[in-house]
Amino acid sequence: MASGPLFSPGRPAATGLGQVEYRLARDALVREHRRGRLSRLDICDAQPELLRVARNLGHATEEQCPICEEEKLQHVFFAFGPRLPASGRALAGEGELRALARGRQDVTFYIVEVCTGCSWNHLVRMFNGSVATKRSRS
Repeated sequence: MASGPLFSPGRPAATGLGQVEYRLARDALVREHRRGRLSRLDICDAQPELLRVARNLGHATEEQCPICEEEKLQHVFFAFGPRLPASGRALAGEGELRALARGRQDVTFYIVEVCTGCSWNHLVRMFNGSVATKRSRS
């Protein structure tokens, strides 16, 4: 996976246009868990299909799971839009993302972080196809 701003959820994008970052919401949940206000059962609720996609198509990160602190997080990429399945399409990598985004502003992409050990999952970033194609040209 590329290490540019679009594909590194830990780093802010250069422009931020057309992107929504969910890092603050994620950090708030982690803090609430560490304070004992949310149990592990409350926040480690990944669906079996999301765990399967993370195991088979996920991209390993260097970041430890903030909940179990035992596993490295996986990033999973999804696309939603016209002519795609209603449940979205899991993407195998950056090349597939760019190919799907090329010339299509009607596709929305999501990056989800998943821990396959404890089932923690959180939406990291959302962006539309025009952002993906602009970033791929730079």
